[in-house]
Amino acid sequence: MAPTQHTSAAADLGLLVPVLFGHAAFQQLNAGCRLGLFDLLNAEGPLSAERISERLDLPPRSCDVLLLGTTALGLTAIDADGYRNGPPVAAAFGAGLWPVLRDIVEFQDRIAYLPAADYAESLRTGRNVGIRHFPGTTEDLYSRLSGVPGLEDLFYRCMHSWSRLSNPVLVAHPAFPQARRVLDVGGGDAVNAVALARAHPGLRVTVMDREGALAAARRTIGAAGLADRIATHAADIFAGVYPHGHDCVLFAHQLVIWSAEQNLALLRTAYEALPPGGAVLVFNAFADDDRTGPLYAALDNVYFSTLPFRDSTLYRWEECEGWLREAGFTDVRRTAGTGWTPHGVVSGRRPEH
Repeated sequence: MAPTQHTSAAADLGLLVPVLFGHAAFQQLNAGCRLGLFDLLNAEGPLSAERISERLDLPPRSCDVLLLGTTALGLTAIDADGYRNGPPVAAAFGAGLWPVLRDIVEFQDRIAYLPAADYAESLRTGRNVGIRHFPGTTEDLYSRLSGVPGLEDLFYRCMHSWSRLSNPVLVAHPAFPQARRVLDVGGGDAVNAVALARAHPGLRVTVMDREGALAAARRTIGAAGLADRIATHAADIFAGVYPHGHDCVLFAHQLVIWSAEQNLALLRTAYEALPPGGAVLVFNAFADDDRTGPLYAALDNVYFSTLPFRDSTLYRWEECEGWLREAGFTDVRRTAGTGWTPHGVVSGRRPEH
């Protein structure tokens, strides 16, 4: 092999490093969170390795290993003054989002990480094989989480955090200034309902979900002081008709859970519940239509393939748009977010005639 060919091959093979050691990269982030490294540097940095070792009560060698990992990954940085948080961590603190990011890291650590080892088997069988790591006999993650102390609370806390990160594109959607009452289907702990009610003072919202989820929703609504504008409605989102009297139906982080056939059924039920001119909005992360990315969606699909339900996945924009049209909606549009996650909204309207 010629020298230039060898150099090129080495460079190409070097691209495998973050993939081969992806599990280790996450553990550097996880350790920095759990051991308090990033909180310490935010409060007191820059600090020397010796001072970090003392403040975190870590053996010097352990501290060196941790700092090498976080610095190589750009999570921390070092200069003549010592160590400080790197750009992504500093940005999270600066935006007031560090608690949100820390919740998501804990979710990945305690819920998503071990089941990810079943990804290949989940793909081979077409089943969410990773669910075997949680006690129970049901086929969905949500009911099984209640069997492990603290995990259901962590799940809802993380879903709350993801919504806080991604819902600016939802809150700013042009459908809401025109709407009067929104039905939030599968609205969970009401984080999106609260955000919408705060942003649009004339809006009323009904959160529809199973009774177990609505207990968390009522706490969120009460803490926000919005019980006069946000109601709850206990129901199976697949059973029967949706309550009428709403001119907008929202599916937030719902259509990533179900099969294409189930999603079409949900949208048809929403169509029947809406008056002529009423709007439907689908809010979640999407994959690109050309099937090349984004990387976020490609990696997040490991979680969706191994855990929630057997058909869970991040769908492409065009797939969601096709369901809306098949359900009878017109004026189908997509609104992409501008953040670092590929969240967006696909919207449509029930025809006036």
